[in-house]
Amino acid sequence: MDGNDNRHIARDSLFLMADLRIAGLDGEHRIKVRNLSAGGMMGEGPVRVHRGAVVEVNIRNVGWVEGSVAWVQDTRFGIAFREEIDPKIAREPVGQSGDEGHTPRFTRVPIASTRNGSVLRKI
Repeated sequence: MDGNDNRHIARDSLFLMADLRIAGLDGEHRIKVRNLSAGGMMGEGPVRVHRGAVVEVNIRNVGWVEGSVAWVQDTRFGIAFREEIDPKIAREPVGQSGDEGHTPRFTRVPIASTRNGSVLRKI
């Protein structure tokens, strides 16, 4: 994103958890995503970031997105994404994006085989 004011861009208020990596530092930090748009997000958490820091955020159903910290205020901060995303994908149930027509793994009946090859349903 460029240095222009992008406050006019539509954003969704939501509450998601995400992982944050800060360039040059080891480890990941768990943060809250407070709002999300195609061009950026507002995060919140105990992690210390500074304006201009290059970061990556793992957003549910979207994956790792690179960006830079645009502003910091107390425990909240804004991230401007390097490339736009589709924020609606993050609102979809986990495992649904790009997987239409398939039963989510957590709703399938678990199956186990016995030694003689017969199939049993776990209950």
